[in-house]
Amino acid sequence: MTAAGDLGHCFSNRVSGRVLVINHLCSLIAPASDHAHILEASQLLRQAIVKTSESKSGGMFTAGGSFRGSRGACSAQILMKNLPVREHLSSSPLPTSNGANRDVFRQPAKDTSRPAYASKPMVSPKELIDRYKQGEVHPVSLLHLLAQAFQFHMEMKETVTSEHLPGLYFAFCVVIDGFEYKTGIGKTKKDAKLSAAALALEDLLPTLSHGKYVLPEASDVPPPLPVKEEPSISDVYPSRPNPESKNCVNLQIPLAVRDQLSKLMNSHLEFSACAGTTAAFILQTSSGCEVVALGTGDFNIKESASLSGRLVHDSHAVVTARRSLMRFLYRHLLMFFSKTANLTEKSVFQQSSSSHLLSLKSGITLHLYVNQLPKGAAQIPSQLRLNPLSMSALQVINEISLHLSVEGKVFSVFSSTFDQSTSKVVSMSATDKVTQWQVLGYQGALLSHFIEPVYIQSILIGDSCCSDIRGMKMSVSQRVEGITSQLPMYYCMMRPHISLVASVAADTANGGDLTYGINWSEGDGSLEVVDGLLGKTIEESPFKSGSALASRLCKAAMLHRFKLVAKEAQRQDLLATSSYREAKRMAKSYQEAKNVLREYLSQQGFGSWLVKLSVIDNFSM
Repeated sequence: MTAAGDLGHCFSNRVSGRVLVINHLCSLIAPASDHAHILEASQLLRQAIVKTSESKSGGMFTAGGSFRGSRGACSAQILMKNLPVREHLSSSPLPTSNGANRDVFRQPAKDTSRPAYASKPMVSPKELIDRYKQGEVHPVSLLHLLAQAFQFHMEMKETVTSEHLPGLYFAFCVVIDGFEYKTGIGKTKKDAKLSAAALALEDLLPTLSHGKYVLPEASDVPPPLPVKEEPSISDVYPSRPNPESKNCVNLQIPLAVRDQLSKLMNSHLEFSACAGTTAAFILQTSSGCEVVALGTGDFNIKESASLSGRLVHDSHAVVTARRSLMRFLYRHLLMFFSKTANLTEKSVFQQSSSSHLLSLKSGITLHLYVNQLPKGAAQIPSQLRLNPLSMSALQVINEISLHLSVEGKVFSVFSSTFDQSTSKVVSMSATDKVTQWQVLGYQGALLSHFIEPVYIQSILIGDSCCSDIRGMKMSVSQRVEGITSQLPMYYCMMRPHISLVASVAADTANGGDLTYGINWSEGDGSLEVVDGLLGKTIEESPFKSGSALASRLCKAAMLHRFKLVAKEAQRQDLLATSSYREAKRMAKSYQEAKNVLREYLSQQGFGSWLVKLSVIDNFSM
């Protein structure tokens, strides 16, 4: 977090770089016969961008300024994952266990008179399944072939195992149309993927064998082009099981959030207008789902950044809910380190068998619910398409880049419309912060002294106006694809299951207190109301920490809780820290992971993460 005036050099556009990226994208996605048209379109695009830059004021395209990191091939690769497959880009079938894959597909004669489609298996699914049972088809190959036959989306997701196994193991799970199957582990990635595929097929094949799918016959006819507004899954595949219906969590969580929100609002009806944008963290155990942290809000502080740590700079709902989650984690750390056996037993933490840190108890998982798509790259317009003969490719690149948030408004880090001279406080967008937390964990630097990274398993979006979550998937998962191998021990890119669920928050567009936000965590006696533009508690708030109206979510309050836990844990090294900044810097592994993440995003072409002034964190108790 920092004043935008100190970061003017970070926001210059590189026109030539944009043209190179468009050229690269076009060359990737278009058939060879279209290259002449692409070249012509690129030249027109270059002229249009140059004319646009010339019409701007002289400071918009600074010759000497640049934003670290080019927007090159890696942005294109992410966009490619979200495009229909072209015939000339299709890879050959995956090898079978005995090399018999040459019989699985018959090569059709090339027909250039019709559009290219993804190839379909020329052997019936029933025959493929029989070959698999006879050991003639590799499990991973079979999943890919069934995905083509039934036109469902299948991916192999790297994850972590909840078991504490000695040595280094890899973990993968198969995800089919958003439904996650059992996790497979192995000493190599290949073994882990093989195990995951076999486990998924154990559950999937019985549904095929008992006729719950209508097995299509092999055909030379390509699948029809999807319409712009696709019908529901049940309309397209009336006999196909809906994976979401198997996941009762998707039903339980919205109900739990609605009940908790209603309980808080019924006690304080005057603040019901504050619940327009809501986020909540839900703890799932064998006994059910419980909301443990909740936040609402939609604004950043409008004044200069606080040097005392007693103002909340970012009051967006998901950021507020995450800081409330941190308070919940601090509370349970105090319970764990208490001298009372009963409290220790009730804590959500246990001693990790693989490190000196604590971890969440086995069987406990966290989930995030939001009633609106977070601001930033997650809100990429659904109508955008990567068309090499249009300007939309440039727009898509801007949309999936990192974004800045100023007083509730967001700008791409490559935007030329952002006012660099403003002294208002700037922060990264809510989407970018969720992306960061899925790599670094939701616990933050200070809690990393005591616990292993805490990740969420799913993000549930209860937005009744949203029908397209590809932007959320692209920004949270695909932008950081492949980073895990570069991260220090215990850190990984945890890809969450993202899905649409029922909305639970009422429309409060006519409310008068929309700059206000509330926060609450399990164990709190009452909710706190914070003015997002001022960054502090309002006078009428049911909970107030003192006459200074500093929020219980501010950095100074977090440092106070950190010191309490350090004392209970008898960590003299942490008690001796002189400032908030020093305590954070001492979390070496966390800081290493953070540096890897930000360098990775820059190298992949998504722009540079906002670097806040170090003086902001130099306060002490």
